[in-house]
Amino acid sequence: MNPLWATFAGLCASLVGIGLARFAYTPLIPALIEAGWFDPPAVAYLGAANLAGYLAGALSAGWIAARVPSAAVLRMMMLLAAATFFASAAPISFLWFFVWRFASGLTGGVLMVLAATTILAYVPPARRGLAGGAIFTGVGLGIAASGTLVPLLLERGLTETWLGLGVLALVLTVAAWGGWPRETLLPPAAKPAAAPGDLPSASLTLKALYAGYALCAVGMVPHMIFLVDFVARGLGQGVDVGARYWVLLGFGATAGPVLAGYLADRIGFAHAVRLAFLIQAAAVAVLTVWTGTIGLIASSLLVGASLPGIVPIVLGRVIELTPPDGPARKTAWGNATTAFALGQAAAAYGYSYVFAQGGGYALLFALGAGALVLAVVLDLLATVAQNRRHSRG
Repeated sequence: MNPLWATFAGLCASLVGIGLARFAYTPLIPALIEAGWFDPPAVAYLGAANLAGYLAGALSAGWIAARVPSAAVLRMMMLLAAATFFASAAPISFLWFFVWRFASGLTGGVLMVLAATTILAYVPPARRGLAGGAIFTGVGLGIAASGTLVPLLLERGLTETWLGLGVLALVLTVAAWGGWPRETLLPPAAKPAAAPGDLPSASLTLKALYAGYALCAVGMVPHMIFLVDFVARGLGQGVDVGARYWVLLGFGATAGPVLAGYLADRIGFAHAVRLAFLIQAAAVAVLTVWTGTIGLIASSLLVGASLPGIVPIVLGRVIELTPPDGPARKTAWGNATTAFALGQAAAAYGYSYVFAQGGGYALLFALGAGALVLAVVLDLLATVAQNRRHSRG
């Protein structure tokens, strides 16, 4: 196996499964509404369907990998992701779209859990950090690509836009096809990650990290679903302008993993997690009070950097808080990933309900910022309580 080609395959997987399958939908929201395919509440619920599918994919990835070789799973998921774009090329019905948006989220969840872990096991230790960063960079590249391509494709029509995205996803799937490592099934004893509260050795600090990571997801969802629509319809600036801010979010996401790693190396993972949560809170909250060009640029870039950037920071913190044996750390990281997916899915439906009931964009951003502040508070309280336990012991 060629580690460079495998890393490229992982980048393609994150680009297709998350960068396109999830995030290309956001710049399409205003066009879907204006073309009369769906009304605003329905469009929001369709966005939430993708996040629910992501949760299902994250929960089922271990079960699937225990029965089917990972390379085959990864190829199937990328093909399915491409198929979801082609299936969305006509407004057949809300249920039809809901099923395919759920399927697109499912592919993203499975690809996120399996792609990096499958590849990094075959990458030399000295290059794993760089390889992991390159893999997660695919998320940002997908966001930037979707924000650039969608407005151009929309000039030809919505159907042509969905088909164009499907062709791009299919091309990337073919490019990555031969790069996946050939591996056997996981041993029979392997099991999917336990629920966040099921790890017996989990410290209070680790449990708080799970909760904080879930709240981090809650804080990011307003940008993930509503940013382009907020600019296009809420501020009356149009789809093209909204897509430009989505591209900025993608640029931030491209640089996020590298910047996050640099930050953690300088101040430690514990401080980096809290600082990242606070920066995210400020970046989300700014849109409740400042919707000028500078505010929108800063918010888009910072939240974009946080989307993939928080992943290596939380992973590093998990490693600090768990024993140095493989199973415990893998279980803890699975718990954290599940917590994040739960936070995303719950928030997506919650925000969609608030939006459908007439809640304004400012309320959505305020709720997101509040969730991120709460994540910091929980982490600090858990750290203080844990330190007191150690001093008494």
